[in-house]
Amino acid sequence: MENYQIDNLDRSILHALMDNARTPYAELAKRFAVSAGTIHVRVEKMKQAGIIVGTRVSIDAKQLGYDVCCFIGVNLKHARDYPATIEQLEGFEEVVEAYYTTGNYSIFIKVMARSIDHLQDVLINKIQTIEAIQSTETLISLQAPIMREVMP
Repeated sequence: MENYQIDNLDRSILHALMDNARTPYAELAKRFAVSAGTIHVRVEKMKQAGIIVGTRVSIDAKQLGYDVCCFIGVNLKHARDYPATIEQLEGFEEVVEAYYTTGNYSIFIKVMARSIDHLQDVLINKIQTIEAIQSTETLISLQAPIMREVMP
C-alpha cells in the first residue's frame, strides 16, 4: 500500500481522529454520511499505507512539573560518533526529541526539565559527559505559540 492516495473522505477522517483519536467509527460514519464499515476500511488502509502510525495520549508537560523547555545544538567531534551519541541521548528521559541536521549543529535536541537547576544538572551530568560531544549551545524556549501536526 505504498502509494495510497488519500481523498477528501480520508482527509476528513484524519482531521477528526487528530482532534480526538477516540471518536467512535459509528460517530464518524454519521458525521460523514457513510457506513461504519467504510470508516473502518479507510482507517485500516491508511494504517497499512503508513499514514496512520499509531494513536497517542497528549500530555501537558507543565502539568507534570516540566516547566523548562529548551533546544540544544550539539556539535560532535566526528561524524562517525553520531549513532553512539544518539543511543546515549536516548537514554536520558529529559531528551524528548532529536534531529540529525545540516548547518551549525550535528544534532539538535529538545529537552524538558523541571527547573533551571534540573536543566543545569542534565547538561553537566548527562549531555556534556558524552565523550563524542565537542560543544553544545542551549536555547531556552520562553513560549510555544504554535504546536501542531502536519495537516492532511
